[in-house]
This record gives sequence, C-alpha cells and structure tokens, in this order.
Amino acid sequence: MDARTTIRSYYDALRAGDSLAPFFATERDADDAFVKYGISERLVGSDEIRASLRAQTETTTDWTVTSHALRVSEREDHAWFSDAVSMAWTDTEASTRREFETRWSGTLRTAGDGWRFVGMHVSTADEL
Repeated sequence: MDARTTIRSYYDALRAGDSLAPFFATERDADDAFVKYGISERLVGSDEIRASLRAQTETTTDWTVTSHALRVSEREDHAWFSDAVSMAWTDTEASTRREFETRWSGTLRTAGDGWRFVGMHVSTADEL
C-alpha cells in the first residue's frame, strides 16, 4: 500500500468508526517525538495519540469525511501530504452534531510493515 492509499484508508476508517490507532507510528517506529494536532488538541507521543483516538472512536458516530484536494509526495521511506477536508460527526456524549471545513497536513514513514503517520495537523480556517 502506498502513502496515498494509507491516507484514504484512514479517512475510510474514520467514516466507519474503526480503530485509528494502527495508522499511527509507535515508539518502536520512531523516537516517540511525533505529534498529532486536532481541531482542539495537541497530542504528543504514541501513548497519548492512541488513547485520544480510542476515546474519539468511543464517543463519536456518523462521520462524514470528504477530501477535496489531497496532495501526496512520497519518497523511499517517508511521505508528506496536505488536503482540504469537509468533516462532520455526532458527539454522542453531548448529543451534538459538529461540522468543519478543515486543512490537513502531515508526515508518514514506512518501516517495512506499511505507512504510519508520524505527524498530523488538522485545523480550521478562520474567514478573513
């Protein structure tokens, strides 16, 4: 699987409510200095990222994820990407539907067993 397919598979897993942790590197894959920025969070290291993703999967449902501008550059053992993504989900704890137009960017690395995110940034754009 190439990096582009991995990113698309991540989007599919998000929509399906599947576990997202397998898409992220573990401390054995990197020096555990990787970071995931979400709309309202900053997560550092594999333990924190995986715990947050687990909680997100448990407390959200009905995801829509629409990629509008996926761009991926891939080299032998690393890749980087950017995308504009419309996304929405239902927060089951607050019984609230959330919708955002977001910008995504990140870095992936392969260690022989597939591509894994080692950095991800998801943000919203304020209108000027």
